[in-house]
Amino acid sequence: MIIAHLSDIHVDDGERSRRRVEQVVRELGGLRTPPDVVLVTGDIADHGTEAEYALARELLALPAPVLLCPGNHDARGAYRKVMLDEPPSDTPINRAHRIGGALFAMCDSSIPGRHDGVLAAETLDWLDAELTAAADLPAFVCFHHPPTVLGVPYVDRIRQFATERLAEVVGAHPNVVALLCGHAHTPAASIFAGRPLLVAPGVVSTIRLPFEPAAAPIDEDLPPMLAYHVLDEDRRLATHYRVVPT
Repeated sequence: MIIAHLSDIHVDDGERSRRRVEQVVRELGGLRTPPDVVLVTGDIADHGTEAEYALARELLALPAPVLLCPGNHDARGAYRKVMLDEPPSDTPINRAHRIGGALFAMCDSSIPGRHDGVLAAETLDWLDAELTAAADLPAFVCFHHPPTVLGVPYVDRIRQFATERLAEVVGAHPNVVALLCGHAHTPAASIFAGRPLLVAPGVVSTIRLPFEPAAAPIDEDLPPMLAYHVLDEDRRLATHYRVVPT
């Protein structure tokens, strides 16, 4: 199974964000073997407006299934209305998908009006039930905010907090292959609850590491990037990060 993983596309009314998403979509369309699924782990829109979501929906019209979850820049009401064709609501947006013999639990770690994240009790209850129901399938737990420190202060202060129960839920389900997230605008890999935590780079921009020479923490000149996760028949996962050429 080939999983294309992108994050933080931050679609707005400007040409720059649109162009960068189009670059990534062209890259995916040119693969010799198309991905089985495309994940977009949050910050779909930059300001959470209906117009931004309408453009994002147009840009992300790919042949493969496209699975999304909200980020801190997203607004649940407009997201539901435009991306999901549902009545607006401010409750967490959690969706489970079974694709290619695997479970993808797309969790809402956003907190309306804030930039840090948390998985609400109702989300964790939902996640536990979904993982239990799909105990025979390899499972991916996906959300926007990293649940652990990455060594990037700009991101670490607005990461996902109160993660003790998430660790318990993940630890109770051996079918969880990995946790996939975004938010950091940099490719990264770590461990959470004994499982791989794989962070997709940002499409709209890249955050520089604190020890890299840079005038500012956010670099808008570097090209967009994405991750490819490859799952084999033994449930072994390999992750590859790629720069998207301009």
